[in-house]
Amino acid sequence: MYYLMALAILLVVAKSTEWVFEKIEVHPIIAHVLTGILLGPFLLGVIQPSEELKVLADFGLIMMMLYMGLTSNFSAIAQNTKKAVVVAALGVAFSFLFGFLTVVFFGKGIAAAVFVGATLGNTAIEVTSGVLLKERTKREVSSILMGAAFVDDIIAVYLIGIITGMTHGSLTASTLGELTVKIALFIMVTLMISEYVFKRSRWFYSIVRNLNVFFTFTLILTFTLAIAAEQVGLNQIIGAYLAGLTISRLRERKDPMVVTRIKLNELIEDLQVVLTEFFIPLFFVYVGLMFNPPVKDIKPLMILLLYTAAVLGKLLGCGLGAKLFGLSWRDATAIGIGMGGRGSLEMAILTFGLSVGIIGQTLFASVVVVSMLTALTTPMFFKRYLKWAKA
Repeated sequence: MYYLMALAILLVVAKSTEWVFEKIEVHPIIAHVLTGILLGPFLLGVIQPSEELKVLADFGLIMMMLYMGLTSNFSAIAQNTKKAVVVAALGVAFSFLFGFLTVVFFGKGIAAAVFVGATLGNTAIEVTSGVLLKERTKREVSSILMGAAFVDDIIAVYLIGIITGMTHGSLTASTLGELTVKIALFIMVTLMISEYVFKRSRWFYSIVRNLNVFFTFTLILTFTLAIAAEQVGLNQIIGAYLAGLTISRLRERKDPMVVTRIKLNELIEDLQVVLTEFFIPLFFVYVGLMFNPPVKDIKPLMILLLYTAAVLGKLLGCGLGAKLFGLSWRDATAIGIGMGGRGSLEMAILTFGLSVGIIGQTLFASVVVVSMLTALTTPMFFKRYLKWAKA
């Protein structure tokens, strides 16, 4: 019964801390991770990571990736496709390069440097969307931001596949090419199914109309694609994310009665309550419980440089990408700042890297701190920059 008591304590403290943090507009991810760090072995040692908590956290991760896919808008980059792709690609490239060089500078090894660079390359779409909800921006700027954040997710899916391949042995040019083809085929086949089954087909309409059946079908598809992804050598979370993305394309259907959109929104609302109040907090709390580096190995300079690499990589890469398409320096800088947040997907990648031994506790803890700092500071920087630009 120990894990039930631990679960109750963790959830009460996490949700209470989240409520306090909401008052000062701090992202809930920070509250959840700090709860794990506070109650876990690093500080108080009240609760230890256990197999039962890990199972719940893993399930929470799968469901979180499903939710991220459901809330993604596949057509978000339709208006500014080229701009979003270039902005995202350059942001990933610069962040990867800066993160890679920083880790190499501290002598942590090439594999760890590649892993951290790939982790820092992603933008948290939930942080970006939260920024845009609170601050008014030009339509083109907001469209590019959301489109680029979406493309970042697709790139992250690819990088997770590469990282998974790294854990199965040495990654030669031939195995990299084979893995790239495998990932591309898996994503393409899934998206083709989403195009011809969920967006255009009529038979799916009967499933959507009944919300209970729709919910069950969503779970079946999620675990089917998660297992399929694992069978082709990818990570389960890729399948879960693509399941959500596939179903999200229902909002693109030409439906005069708007029934599919209504049912999709109802599904997301029902899932949101269970996920945001239970499963998603558990995953981030477990990340905090895993945070246990030796105090003597914590390097504030490395954390500072990694944070600088994360923020500067997006500012320069995404800003340059926006500038290439003729946007003003003001708008390009706003895009670079808005793309600076890290969050859910980064934590998922970090947890995977620690569990398979690509990175150790020191790097894990450092990048967790960096992710929390970017989630905290990006909305602040974006808000202040817009006020300055208007003034």
